Amino acid sequence: MGLAGEAAEIVELLRAEDESLAEVVADLPYHGPCTCTATCINLLTAPFGSSGSTMMQLERDGMDVIWLSLDPCRTTITDIEVLDGRDLGPYAQRSD
Repeated sequence: MGLAGEAAEIVELLRAEDESLAEVVADLPYHGPCTCTATCINLLTAPFGSSGSTMMQLERDGMDVIWLSLDPCRTTITDIEVLDGRDLGPYAQRSD
């Protein structure tokens, strides 16, 4: 599906919840996969360490499929964690 597919799905799920964050998804930068641990699967949309403590869980058919970390003001998404095991291809590959 690739990163564009995930972005479209995030927008769809956010709009289903009438969430204004759907409007920022298209402009999110990509800072690569998180390197906090060897097994972290988060994709960074802000520099490492920018996340606040707020998480938003997006569901499909009653199951969490994506978790979003938000900045402290809840105005943008700082990282994305795709939970359903899909292959994100080169976007999730580490360069180290």
